[in-house]
Amino acid sequence: MGEEERKGERREEVSTSERREEVQKSELSNTARILTSLAAGGIAGGCAKTVIAPLDRSKIFFQTSEERNYRLRYALRWLRHGYRTEGLLSLWRGNTATLARIVPYSAINFMAFEQYKVLLEVKPETPGYLRFLAGSLAGTTGQLCTYPLDRARAVMAVTPGAKYRNLSSVFLAIYRQEGPLALYRGLTPTLLGVIPYAGTSFYTYETLKRWAVERRAGPGGGGAALPSPLERLGAGAVAGLLGQTASYPLDIVRRRMQTGRQLGRGDKYRSVGGTLYTVYREEGLARGLYKGLSMNFVKGPVAAGITFASFDYIAGLLRGASTGIHPLHYLQERGSRQYHGEGLVMQYHRTYSESAHAAWGTWPQPLALRARDK
Repeated sequence: MGEEERKGERREEVSTSERREEVQKSELSNTARILTSLAAGGIAGGCAKTVIAPLDRSKIFFQTSEERNYRLRYALRWLRHGYRTEGLLSLWRGNTATLARIVPYSAINFMAFEQYKVLLEVKPETPGYLRFLAGSLAGTTGQLCTYPLDRARAVMAVTPGAKYRNLSSVFLAIYRQEGPLALYRGLTPTLLGVIPYAGTSFYTYETLKRWAVERRAGPGGGGAALPSPLERLGAGAVAGLLGQTASYPLDIVRRRMQTGRQLGRGDKYRSVGGTLYTVYREEGLARGLYKGLSMNFVKGPVAAGITFASFDYIAGLLRGASTGIHPLHYLQERGSRQYHGEGLVMQYHRTYSESAHAAWGTWPQPLALRARDK
């Protein structure tokens, strides 16, 4: 018995050592984590924006219009008119500028969020305000790096197609007519809006995802504890809806300040406070500061759901490809409990070992059976 127990202990030590090696192998370097976050964030953001580009263009058109009252049916009618008069591709006018902005913005946004989470030591059990703070800092970082592209995209969306041939012609026209600082016109409301938007979005998504993990794991903490793709899409949709609703009036201010010159309003919208007051006084609350919000109830959840869910899976694929570990391993929360107390890597390793033993007939006899036979 003593000899068998010692052999069992040695096998346990070897198994523990193998697990430790697998865990070390699955750990990405910070450089690899940054690169995969940038790539996954850019792809996810580009896909989402391309899907909802026609809806986004109609929303910008009504946001920047002082005369037209917004209704969802009016927006759909405007899209139909554009399709009939200028063709299907006209609905995606300005999408090149959108992708030129959203791909780097989304890449920087997700990369910065993961880095801020490490900096702030955000874990599943940490207070929720730290997730909100990490999301707000990430959104601010992304906007500061890509804002001129956002203004160019807004200008292209509200002007006739023949006026600006491409993105560079927009930059050149703004520079010549308004000066270099005009490329950052509207930055203040953008930053004020992105703090509640990004903070609420990331906080909501991470929180709902954690709730899904706890629900699937059950009271004992066992079982497969990964949210399904549908749960990730749903969590992203709710996150986007809450985030955009929280910051929507500042989005109106941003668009008015970005496109005032191009729409012949001169310096009517020069400051955040002045624009808020002007829009409220002339157009009211629901038809002014919240104009186009119903379109956000359609496009916002779709875009956010696609972006968040796509980022998770694309990042998992890229990280799995770089380490040779199954991609599902990287869909788990950092610092959270692993499946059944062990990592996905060890589950796959154990399953492979059991299959090999069964195929070759080399299955080791359990210690309890050996002791009984003796």
